Amino acid sequence: MLTLILAIKLIAEIALMALFGQWVLGLLAGERKSTNLFYQVLEQIGRPFVLLARFITPRFVLERHHPLVAFLLLGLVWVGATVAKISHCVKIGVQLC
Repeated sequence: MLTLILAIKLIAEIALMALFGQWVLGLLAGERKSTNLFYQVLEQIGRPFVLLARFITPRFVLERHHPLVAFLLLGLVWVGATVAKISHCVKIGVQLC
């Protein structure tokens, strides 16, 4: 069970860092962000989560807000996985974690 919780937490952390890095690089690169190789790599990492956010959100949510929705949902998943990890570690004993 602990391995599953840690895997979910790790995936959320990687996706959160990719979306955050994409946002920061987008601010730094400006209009030329679409030609930046690192921006494109970060975009590919975060794409599945942005598509999931697009699927979940209603139609009136703007396309440019989908990465923010994905970031917030991943943040909630990360917090939930952290709480689950702490709860599980307390239950089985901190020494086993």
